[in-house]
Amino acid sequence: MSLFLSQLFNGLATGLLLALISTGLTIIYGTLGVVNFAHGALFVVGAYAGFTAYGLTESFVVAIAAGSLVALVVGLIIERGLMRQYYGRPPEDQILVTFGIGIILVELVRSIYGGISLSVPTPEWGQGIAHIGSLIYPLYRLQALGIAVATLGVLYYVLYRTSLGLIVRAGIEDAQMVNALGINVKRTFLLVFGIGAMAAGYAGVIDSPIVTLSPDMGHRVLVDSFVVVVIGGVGSFPGAIVGGIIAGQILSLTSMFSPAYSHVMLFVVMALVLIFRPQGLMGQEGRE
Repeated sequence: MSLFLSQLFNGLATGLLLALISTGLTIIYGTLGVVNFAHGALFVVGAYAGFTAYGLTESFVVAIAAGSLVALVVGLIIERGLMRQYYGRPPEDQILVTFGIGIILVELVRSIYGGISLSVPTPEWGQGIAHIGSLIYPLYRLQALGIAVATLGVLYYVLYRTSLGLIVRAGIEDAQMVNALGINVKRTFLLVFGIGAMAAGYAGVIDSPIVTLSPDMGHRVLVDSFVVVVIGGVGSFPGAIVGGIIAGQILSLTSMFSPAYSHVMLFVVMALVLIFRPQGLMGQEGRE
């Protein structure tokens, strides 16, 4: 029972982290119509930027800020310098260019830090264990869960309680109509891409004390995030959260019995969703 409860908490923590990453992905895809294959690389960039900042300052708060800021700046540069030229291009062009950007970013990280695995120490305030009834659980994992919940709450407030969020949600539904109303859609697109990139970098720093850092770790995150978006529904913020929690629990609970089949089960669930509800659990029917 203790193992089962521990896996439930692991699944919840993993799921909320995936939800945080997928939120940035689904916002970019829903608003801009761009399948951003560089999203996993931005996760890596944020994690390594946080690693460097933590080594220089020994402050995890500074590391979070640095990782988020670096990912934000890189995202803005990508959107302003290249992606803006591809909004009207076929989807395969967008996939190829973002895939290429992702490879370039990962290889830049590899050239700077090398290919060996690195680790970020758990911050002092996250060291130790927590007692939840009969369950003994790492304290930082609980804190990471709380950080993810709080961040998703902030993103929800921005998207559903501010004028910026209203514009973003309207742009997801009909960007041409928003443009016709006199709103600078290009500037909004730049901001949306930056927010999505920052969410990926932020999640990379939060996850860094839990996993070892390697330049290739973004590939797994990217694949899992796309699965979350498919399960939850394209362009749906609540869908990203629900899909992330479902994916996290599948990965965690399946690994109790057969770790090798955890991702197999995740793709099985995704396939079932595509068969019986192609728009996703909380997506809108008829969206492309």
